[in-house]
Amino acid sequence: MKVVAVHEDVLVGTSAIWQTNCLLVHSGEESFLVDSPLLPEELEALAGVAEHVGWQVSGLLATHGDWDHLLGRLAFPGAALGCAETTAARLTGEPGAGARSLRAFDDQQYVERPAPLSLGQVQALPVPGSLEIGANEIELHPADGHTKDGMALLAGWAGVLACGDYLSAVEIPTFFEAGGSPSAYRATLERLAPLVERSERVVPGHGPVLERDKALEILEEDLRYLEELVPPAGRSGETQMRNHDRNLEALEA
Repeated sequence: MKVVAVHEDVLVGTSAIWQTNCLLVHSGEESFLVDSPLLPEELEALAGVAEHVGWQVSGLLATHGDWDHLLGRLAFPGAALGCAETTAARLTGEPGAGARSLRAFDDQQYVERPAPLSLGQVQALPVPGSLEIGANEIELHPADGHTKDGMALLAGWAGVLACGDYLSAVEIPTFFEAGGSPSAYRATLERLAPLVERSERVVPGHGPVLERDKALEILEEDLRYLEELVPPAGRSGETQMRNHDRNLEALEA
Protein backbone atom coordinates (compact mmCIF):
# COMPACT_ATOMS: atom_id res chain seq x y z
CA MET A 1 0.00 0.00 0.00
CA LYS A 2 1.28 3.44 -0.94
CA VAL A 3 0.64 6.18 1.64
CA VAL A 4 0.92 9.88 0.80
CA ALA A 5 0.12 13.06 2.73
CA VAL A 6 -2.27 15.28 0.77
CA HIS A 7 -2.52 17.70 3.72
CA GLU A 8 -0.94 17.80 7.15
CA ASP A 9 -4.22 16.38 8.51
CA VAL A 10 -5.00 13.89 5.73
CA LEU A 11 -3.13 10.76 4.66
CA VAL A 12 -4.27 8.70 1.66
CA GLY A 13 -3.49 5.00 1.40
CA THR A 14 -3.82 3.29 -1.98
CA SER A 15 -4.20 -0.48 -2.14
CA ALA A 16 -2.34 -2.62 -4.65
CA ILE A 17 -5.76 -4.00 -5.65
CA TRP A 18 -7.97 -1.83 -7.88
CA GLN A 19 -6.11 1.31 -6.71
CA THR A 20 -8.60 1.36 -3.84
CA ASN A 21 -8.19 4.44 -1.66
CA CYS A 22 -8.67 5.07 2.03
CA LEU A 23 -8.05 8.22 4.07
CA LEU A 24 -6.86 8.92 7.59
CA VAL A 25 -8.35 12.29 8.56
CA HIS A 26 -7.13 14.02 11.72
CA SER A 27 -8.01 17.08 13.78
CA GLY A 28 -7.21 17.80 17.41
CA GLU A 29 -7.31 14.54 19.33
CA GLU A 30 -9.55 12.70 16.86
CA SER A 31 -8.92 10.73 13.69
CA PHE A 32 -11.22 8.83 11.35
CA LEU A 33 -10.47 6.16 8.77
CA VAL A 34 -12.54 6.68 5.62
CA ASP A 35 -13.05 3.52 3.52
CA SER A 36 -10.35 0.83 3.46
CA PRO A 37 -7.59 -0.93 1.53
CA LEU A 38 -8.12 -4.58 0.63
CA LEU A 39 -5.16 -6.79 1.47
CA PRO A 40 -4.52 -8.11 5.00
CA GLU A 41 -1.00 -6.68 5.16
CA GLU A 42 -2.32 -3.28 4.05
CA LEU A 43 -4.99 -3.28 6.75
CA GLU A 44 -2.41 -4.30 9.31
CA ALA A 45 -0.09 -1.51 8.16
CA LEU A 46 -2.77 1.14 8.74
CA ALA A 47 -2.54 0.79 12.51
CA GLY A 48 1.22 1.23 12.27
CA VAL A 49 0.85 4.32 10.07
CA ALA A 50 -1.57 5.91 12.53
CA GLU A 51 0.69 5.09 15.44
CA HIS A 52 3.74 6.46 13.62
CA VAL A 53 2.12 9.89 13.16
CA GLY A 54 0.53 9.82 16.61
CA TRP A 55 -3.09 9.69 15.48
CA GLN A 56 -5.62 7.75 17.57
CA VAL A 57 -8.32 6.37 15.25
CA SER A 58 -11.61 6.89 17.04
CA GLY A 59 -14.02 5.86 14.30
CA LEU A 60 -14.56 4.48 10.82
CA LEU A 61 -16.47 6.05 7.94
CA ALA A 62 -17.62 4.42 4.71
CA THR A 63 -18.60 6.33 1.60
CA HIS A 64 -21.01 3.55 0.60
CA GLY A 65 -21.89 -0.08 1.26
CA ASP A 66 -19.83 -1.94 -1.34
CA TRP A 67 -17.73 -4.54 0.45
CA ASP A 68 -14.36 -3.17 -0.65
CA HIS A 69 -15.02 0.02 1.35
CA LEU A 70 -16.07 -1.73 4.57
CA LEU A 71 -12.90 -3.44 5.81
CA GLY A 72 -11.79 -0.83 8.33
CA ARG A 73 -12.73 -2.95 11.32
CA LEU A 74 -10.13 -5.51 10.25
CA ALA A 75 -7.57 -2.77 10.96
CA PHE A 76 -9.29 -1.18 13.97
CA PRO A 77 -11.57 -3.87 15.46
CA GLY A 78 -12.80 -1.72 18.33
CA ALA A 79 -14.00 1.20 16.21
CA ALA A 80 -17.61 1.84 15.24
CA LEU A 81 -18.60 2.33 11.60
CA GLY A 82 -20.37 5.52 10.56
CA CYS A 83 -22.16 5.79 7.24
CA ALA A 84 -25.05 7.55 5.54
CA GLU A 85 -28.54 6.55 6.58
CA THR A 86 -29.00 5.10 3.10
CA THR A 87 -25.94 2.91 3.57
CA ALA A 88 -27.02 1.81 7.05
CA ALA A 89 -30.38 0.76 5.57
CA ARG A 90 -28.60 -1.14 2.79
CA LEU A 91 -26.35 -2.96 5.26
CA THR A 92 -29.33 -3.82 7.46
CA GLY A 93 -31.29 -5.07 4.46
CA GLU A 94 -28.37 -7.19 3.24
CA PRO A 95 -27.01 -8.78 6.44
CA GLY A 96 -23.70 -10.53 5.89
CA ALA A 97 -23.43 -9.49 2.24
CA GLY A 98 -20.12 -7.73 2.72
CA ALA A 99 -18.57 -10.69 4.52
CA ARG A 100 -19.76 -13.08 1.80
CA SER A 101 -18.37 -10.89 -0.97
CA LEU A 102 -15.06 -10.64 0.86
CA ARG A 103 -14.89 -14.44 1.22
CA ALA A 104 -15.58 -14.84 -2.49
CA PHE A 105 -12.80 -12.37 -3.34
CA ASP A 106 -10.39 -14.10 -0.96
CA ASP A 107 -11.22 -17.53 -2.39
CA GLN A 108 -10.63 -16.30 -5.93
CA GLN A 109 -7.38 -14.53 -5.09
CA TYR A 110 -6.06 -17.11 -2.57
CA VAL A 111 -6.00 -14.51 0.21
CA GLU A 112 -5.83 -15.66 3.83
CA ARG A 113 -7.00 -13.37 6.63
CA PRO A 114 -6.53 -13.66 10.38
CA ALA A 115 -10.23 -13.00 11.05
CA PRO A 116 -13.54 -12.76 9.18
CA LEU A 117 -15.22 -9.41 8.58
CA SER A 118 -17.71 -8.23 11.19
CA LEU A 119 -19.14 -4.74 10.80
CA GLY A 120 -19.94 -4.41 14.49
CA GLN A 121 -21.79 -1.28 15.54
CA VAL A 122 -23.07 0.73 12.58
CA GLN A 123 -24.01 4.36 13.17
CA ALA A 124 -26.39 5.95 10.67
CA LEU A 125 -25.39 9.56 9.98
CA PRO A 126 -27.87 12.18 8.73
CA VAL A 127 -26.92 13.23 5.20
CA PRO A 128 -26.70 16.05 4.28
CA GLY A 129 -25.09 16.95 7.56
CA SER A 130 -21.75 17.24 9.27
CA LEU A 131 -19.53 15.35 11.67
CA GLU A 132 -17.37 17.07 14.25
CA ILE A 133 -13.69 16.15 14.36
CA GLY A 134 -11.60 18.10 16.85
CA ALA A 135 -12.22 21.79 16.30
CA ASN A 136 -13.28 21.16 12.69
CA GLU A 137 -16.04 19.32 10.91
CA ILE A 138 -16.44 16.99 7.97
CA GLU A 139 -19.33 17.87 5.67
CA LEU A 140 -21.48 14.93 4.57
CA HIS A 141 -23.22 15.12 1.19
CA PRO A 142 -25.51 12.55 -0.49
CA ALA A 143 -23.80 10.51 -3.22
CA ASP A 144 -26.08 7.85 -4.67
CA GLY A 145 -26.26 6.70 -8.28
CA HIS A 146 -23.30 4.34 -8.48
CA THR A 147 -25.33 2.42 -5.90
CA LYS A 148 -28.58 3.26 -4.13
CA ASP A 149 -26.66 4.62 -1.14
CA GLY A 150 -23.66 6.71 -0.24
CA MET A 151 -22.11 10.00 0.80
CA ALA A 152 -19.21 12.25 -0.11
CA LEU A 153 -17.11 13.77 2.65
CA LEU A 154 -15.53 17.22 2.49
CA ALA A 155 -12.81 18.09 4.99
CA GLY A 156 -13.09 21.77 4.20
CA TRP A 157 -10.26 23.00 6.44
CA ALA A 158 -7.90 20.62 4.61
CA GLY A 159 -9.33 21.20 1.13
CA VAL A 160 -9.85 17.45 0.61
CA LEU A 161 -12.95 15.79 -0.86
CA ALA A 162 -13.50 12.02 -0.53
CA CYS A 163 -16.16 11.22 -3.10
CA GLY A 164 -16.49 7.43 -3.07
CA ASP A 165 -16.82 5.69 -6.42
CA TYR A 166 -17.12 8.86 -8.50
CA LEU A 167 -14.63 11.01 -10.42
CA SER A 168 -12.22 8.16 -11.06
CA ALA A 169 -9.46 8.53 -13.64
CA VAL A 170 -9.39 4.75 -14.11
CA GLU A 171 -13.09 3.76 -14.06
CA ILE A 172 -16.07 4.86 -16.11
CA PRO A 173 -19.31 5.72 -14.28
CA THR A 174 -21.11 2.49 -13.38
CA PHE A 175 -24.68 2.09 -12.18
CA PHE A 176 -25.52 -1.53 -12.93
CA GLU A 177 -25.37 -2.94 -9.38
CA ALA A 178 -26.91 -2.33 -5.96
CA GLY A 179 -29.74 -0.08 -7.10
CA GLY A 180 -27.67 2.46 -9.02
CA SER A 181 -29.20 4.62 -11.74
CA PRO A 182 -27.86 7.05 -14.36
CA SER A 183 -30.25 9.83 -13.29
CA ALA A 184 -29.16 9.60 -9.65
CA TYR A 185 -25.53 9.38 -10.77
CA ARG A 186 -25.94 12.56 -12.80
CA ALA A 187 -27.55 14.33 -9.82
CA THR A 188 -24.60 13.34 -7.63
CA LEU A 189 -22.11 14.68 -10.16
CA GLU A 190 -24.00 17.97 -10.18
CA ARG A 191 -23.84 18.09 -6.37
CA LEU A 192 -20.14 17.25 -6.42
CA ALA A 193 -19.22 20.07 -8.81
CA PRO A 194 -19.33 22.91 -6.23
CA LEU A 195 -17.61 20.66 -3.67
CA VAL A 196 -14.76 20.05 -6.11
CA GLU A 197 -14.51 23.81 -6.66
CA ARG A 198 -13.99 24.21 -2.90
CA SER A 199 -11.31 21.52 -2.77
CA GLU A 200 -7.61 21.40 -3.48
CA ARG A 201 -7.54 17.62 -3.90
CA VAL A 202 -10.17 14.99 -4.66
CA VAL A 203 -9.79 11.39 -3.51
CA PRO A 204 -11.93 8.97 -5.55
CA GLY A 205 -12.69 5.46 -4.37
CA HIS A 206 -10.34 4.06 -7.01
CA GLY A 207 -7.52 5.69 -8.91
CA PRO A 208 -5.06 8.53 -8.39
CA VAL A 209 -5.69 11.51 -6.15
CA LEU A 210 -6.77 14.41 -8.35
CA GLU A 211 -6.00 18.11 -8.32
CA ARG A 212 -9.08 20.32 -8.60
CA ASP A 213 -8.82 21.05 -12.33
CA LYS A 214 -8.34 17.39 -13.24
CA ALA A 215 -11.31 16.39 -11.08
CA LEU A 216 -13.49 18.96 -12.85
CA GLU A 217 -12.31 17.64 -16.22
CA ILE A 218 -13.28 14.09 -15.24
CA LEU A 219 -16.62 15.32 -13.91
CA GLU A 220 -17.42 16.82 -17.31
CA GLU A 221 -16.32 13.62 -19.05
CA ASP A 222 -18.57 11.58 -16.78
CA LEU A 223 -21.58 13.82 -17.41
CA ARG A 224 -20.92 13.43 -21.14
CA TYR A 225 -20.69 9.65 -20.76
CA LEU A 226 -24.07 9.53 -19.01
CA GLU A 227 -25.56 11.58 -21.84
CA GLU A 228 -23.92 9.87 -24.81
CA LEU A 229 -22.93 6.46 -23.37
CA VAL A 230 -19.55 6.57 -25.10
CA PRO A 231 -16.65 5.69 -22.77
CA PRO A 232 -13.91 8.34 -22.53
CA ALA A 233 -10.85 7.43 -24.58
CA GLY A 234 -8.64 7.21 -21.49
CA ARG A 235 -11.00 4.77 -19.78
CA SER A 236 -11.91 2.35 -22.55
CA GLY A 237 -9.79 -0.68 -21.70
CA GLU A 238 -11.13 -4.21 -21.58
CA THR A 239 -12.43 -4.05 -18.00
CA GLN A 240 -14.13 -0.71 -18.49
CA MET A 241 -15.75 -1.87 -21.72
CA ARG A 242 -17.20 -4.82 -19.79
CA ASN A 243 -18.54 -2.33 -17.27
CA HIS A 244 -19.97 -0.29 -20.13
CA ASP A 245 -21.76 -3.37 -21.49
CA ARG A 246 -23.24 -4.03 -18.05
CA ASN A 247 -24.45 -0.42 -17.88
CA LEU A 248 -26.22 -0.91 -21.22
CA GLU A 249 -27.78 -4.17 -20.01
CA ALA A 250 -29.07 -2.37 -16.91
CA LEU A 251 -30.67 0.30 -19.06
CA GLU A 252 -32.39 -2.34 -21.20
CA ALA A 253 -33.69 -4.33 -18.22
